[in-house]
Amino acid sequence: MRSKITIGDFITKWGILLTIAIMVLVFSITMPTFMTVSNMTAVLRSVCIVTIVATGMTFALTVNGIDLSVGSAATLANTVCMTFLIWFSFGRTIPLTLLAILLTVIIVQSVAFINSILIVKLKIPDMLATLASMFMFEGVAMTYAGGGAINQNMVRPNGLTAAGRVPDFLRGMGKEPWIIIIMLSLVFIAFLFLTYSKHGRYMYAVGANSEAARLSGINVQKYRTLAYILSAALAAMGGILIGARVGNAQINSGSPYLMGAVAAAHIGISVAGVGRPHAFGTLAGAFLIGVLENGLIMASVPYYTVNIFKGLVLAIALALNYIRKK
Repeated sequence: MRSKITIGDFITKWGILLTIAIMVLVFSITMPTFMTVSNMTAVLRSVCIVTIVATGMTFALTVNGIDLSVGSAATLANTVCMTFLIWFSFGRTIPLTLLAILLTVIIVQSVAFINSILIVKLKIPDMLATLASMFMFEGVAMTYAGGGAINQNMVRPNGLTAAGRVPDFLRGMGKEPWIIIIMLSLVFIAFLFLTYSKHGRYMYAVGANSEAARLSGINVQKYRTLAYILSAALAAMGGILIGARVGNAQINSGSPYLMGAVAAAHIGISVAGVGRPHAFGTLAGAFLIGVLENGLIMASVPYYTVNIFKGLVLAIALALNYIRKK
């Protein structure tokens, strides 16, 4: 006999998507320009980078961890990629630009390396370890950049004028539709990996009960390390796309995406009643935040109050998730 689905169960399972629908309806009624194609495209564009960074955070959550260093990893990627292009002229050809992107992702894996040592080897709690690496790599990025922004025609710390340019190829990646396509592709790949691959299932097993996973033959340390490798890789992609959007590297450019990534990944846990981190849930969480911010800005709500509403939405999402668990 099928169990009866209560209103509470329905709200717990689909509350986030219902909230998005209600917000879209309210904003559309009060502001006719809200549902225009241009504004919806703007919402999608605004959530692309935070969704990519949050998808990296999702991998850390699957092993019952958290990665507070994703913002710093994005900053480091933004800085390193722009120096390759502007300082060392890697933007002259598309192959060199692709090489700069690849080298940036590889270099940013140093964040995952440090996190893995602190968390897996030294057994430091994830939050404290990644908090330490957050400050560490913010300092590394700022020191490498000489304490300032990386711009075309700038004077480098060694006194020479930078001769490189940010190529149109990369700038195009930071604009719609390409940035939206990249975001959706990465979310889809992450969903397939976590849902259908052996490694994704093992990561969920580690997050659910690491001791039971170990006794069943799963290499817990390996999969916790893998989670932070994937988290750093996606944070790096987010940082590269920051540079693609603005054409330069600013001090701590990835830091503003940290809290949005934390919120989106945690909100996503309660989507569809799955009760565990998943990529499409993270996308829904990011879209919820994006719709909320866009609607409040269009309604001329003071910018300094937006975080109040974002924090409230996160609190409600977490409440739905923990109520469901009880």
